[in-house]
Amino acid sequence: MCMRKPTLRFIFVLLSLLLVLKFNVATEIEDELEELLAVDEEVEREADGGGDKLSEAEVLSKAQRIVIELNNDNTERVVNGNEFVLVLGYAPWCPRSAEIMPHFAEAATSLRELRIPLVMAKLDADRYPKPASFLGVKGFPTLLLFVNGTSQPYSGGFTADDIVIWARKKTGTPVIRISSVVEAEKFLRKYQMFLLGQFDKFEGPDYEEFVSAAKSDNETQFVEVNQVELARVLYPAINPTGRFLGIVKSEPERYTAYDGAFTMNKILEFVDYNKFPLVTKLTEMNSVRVYASPVKLQVLVFANIDDFKNLLDLLQDVARTFKSKIMFIYVDIDDENLAKPFLTLFGLEESKNIVVAAFDNGMSSKYLLESKPTQSNIEDFCNNLVQGSLSPYFKSQPIPDNTEASVHVIVGKTFDVEILSSKKDVLLEVFTPWCINCEATSKQVEKLAKHYKGSSNLIFARIDASANEHPNLQVNDYPTLLLYRADDKANPIKLSTKSSLKELAGSINKYLKVKNVKDEL
Repeated sequence: MCMRKPTLRFIFVLLSLLLVLKFNVATEIEDELEELLAVDEEVEREADGGGDKLSEAEVLSKAQRIVIELNNDNTERVVNGNEFVLVLGYAPWCPRSAEIMPHFAEAATSLRELRIPLVMAKLDADRYPKPASFLGVKGFPTLLLFVNGTSQPYSGGFTADDIVIWARKKTGTPVIRISSVVEAEKFLRKYQMFLLGQFDKFEGPDYEEFVSAAKSDNETQFVEVNQVELARVLYPAINPTGRFLGIVKSEPERYTAYDGAFTMNKILEFVDYNKFPLVTKLTEMNSVRVYASPVKLQVLVFANIDDFKNLLDLLQDVARTFKSKIMFIYVDIDDENLAKPFLTLFGLEESKNIVVAAFDNGMSSKYLLESKPTQSNIEDFCNNLVQGSLSPYFKSQPIPDNTEASVHVIVGKTFDVEILSSKKDVLLEVFTPWCINCEATSKQVEKLAKHYKGSSNLIFARIDASANEHPNLQVNDYPTLLLYRADDKANPIKLSTKSSLKELAGSINKYLKVKNVKDEL
């Protein structure tokens, strides 16, 4: 982050502010901050030759100067000298820190305009490890709210609007009250998603449950009105009753009315199931919120931007049908950080074509649409997912030709036929390409296969567990040797990979009745 060098006047005002903080004169803090910003704006006017409009970079620079820089000398004073302090612990080399920094600065400007009594501060925790330890910053970036010197973790989103909403709620403004059409129109221009509550009076059990829900929710802006005319500005199709709740979003599924009981838990559940768009684009900034969704069935569409644009309308139609049952997520297939970890689970990490996959987070199961991603195919896929009739997907390499192989190559698709359904005994080596000790075990298996070459009832095989899966193959250590006896395939015997070649042969002879063994080890 690049910032202008502060002027002497700026430094003087900042030092004055810190003295105020030191002596806990809390009532004067807001005035000092006003003076600080006023001086900073005056410096900008002088530096820019009296121009009327600042550039985007200058606006960001001004916003960043509102945020107090913490260091070895002022950290305890700032944190303990204010009722509310929101601290961003960062490291200059951390990409996520760089990503959140402008959002944090923009939020500081918005909170200042709203006159929220919150001090925004940031600490280079890499440069200042002592105050970082004092604050409890252990990773980058870290957001912590200090209330009268006591910290609590940040639990909101990471855009500027997310930070503002969370901070307002934590500092005593969980609900925005609108009293005029002008206010309603201004609010509508600013907020992309919110929960509207209309009440004849801002009192009573139903209203108290609404406010309790607003305090408990960390991400959604709650707004309240007591006139139908104002409510209609925000929610045109509102039913003119004494009370009403509804979510508004800036997307095709714009309005969703609430028809449940007015209890905090039910209202929060309604918000959780309806706050996301019909199709949510996964980003680094919203990933935590997406993963925390209570909707356990998720359909992920991996595609490049152009292909996704062509799919969006049909995806929204399908998503509307399964609203609150399935969460639809778009992942840019060209974004390796986001897409590759998911695609690797399906063995499709190199794919550049459209991939439609699904997860049941409640059962840790995964599914893959193996037909063309048309609307009807995606609808059938989702129907079977909801009904629980979709077969879980297990990744597999292509089926190999084992005609001349002394050690058969097993893949996910052939595990049933060549291992479980085979009438023969099978010694299976389970390995991964990155396993350090697997090569030595593989050489032993090849020697054993040569030794037992004349046997008609014993097969030697290997499977790459990094590229192949099967529900009956649950192995976590590599290499692993499993002996599947022809008469008891459900209970394979695990052989020691630390055994010598003769010891392994002895184990095989112990458990199996091997025929026609001629070669000596």
